[in-house]
Amino acid sequence: LAALAAGGDGGVDVAFTHRRGAAPRPLLDALPGVRAFRADLRSGDGLEAVSASFGQPHVIVNCAAISVPRACETDPAAAMATNVPSSLVDWSLSFGNDKTLLIHLSTDQVYQGVKSFYKEEDETLPVNMYGKSKVAAEKFITEKCSNYAILRSSIIYGPQTISPIEKSLPIQWMNAVLSQGQQVDFFNDEYRCPVYVKDMVDVILSLTKSWLSDGKKVQLLLNVGGPDRVSRLQMAESVAEVRGYSKSMIKSVPASSVNRGVASPSDISMDITRLTQTLGIQPITFLDGVRATLDAEAST
Repeated sequence: LAALAAGGDGGVDVAFTHRRGAAPRPLLDALPGVRAFRADLRSGDGLEAVSASFGQPHVIVNCAAISVPRACETDPAAAMATNVPSSLVDWSLSFGNDKTLLIHLSTDQVYQGVKSFYKEEDETLPVNMYGKSKVAAEKFITEKCSNYAILRSSIIYGPQTISPIEKSLPIQWMNAVLSQGQQVDFFNDEYRCPVYVKDMVDVILSLTKSWLSDGKKVQLLLNVGGPDRVSRLQMAESVAEVRGYSKSMIKSVPASSVNRGVASPSDISMDITRLTQTLGIQPITFLDGVRATLDAEAST
């Protein structure tokens, strides 16, 4: 979770929450002006410390979630408690005014996955607990908050973060397994619209700057994906193309060939017309994003 407060001098103060014993040192070193607070977003413990020291945030960006579908399926109660930001919303409402914008990251897995290029107004019929928890979160936010932007994100990919995240990153993983020169299975029948991380950041920054400059009421739901509908197979082929690997190592298989212990939607590609028209942001192509990701990894 990130919180931003606009100062009277036109500057912006930034804080973030974390759930570790100590804030990640690489992030603090890279961003010395940013304040860190330990908080439990399930119970709300620690959020009062944010407001006591930081004041009322003008913008809250909620990225916190249990985002592994199998983990949500295994522990539905934990998924709902974490993914529905009830404590966070209650805290934002405790200031007694409508001067805070909540930017909440949702998911493309709210859609059933039976057609291509879902639009925001299409019915949400998730096939797994992760998607169900995210639908519940969207409902809670729209019913409780005066100002919100809900971003239904596809797979977010890009370079490793300043403070490395624990779970494997999709492009880096594909590059690693293909570099070994052995044949690897990739699904040919599950489709997404992966979005480059810097495009997601641009969306959040655009919403933030607009809110801080004019403060007009915001109640927005946006699909946030890239322009390309691709399968895992096509994703791997893009990595191979950029790296010069032989595509003969990429074996095309149906998703049904693997039991993942959780239902997965077949096609949750998204129409991003509203995104491009509302914010004027055109996400980069998947191939260009893969190239930018691997170039960044090589430079570090």
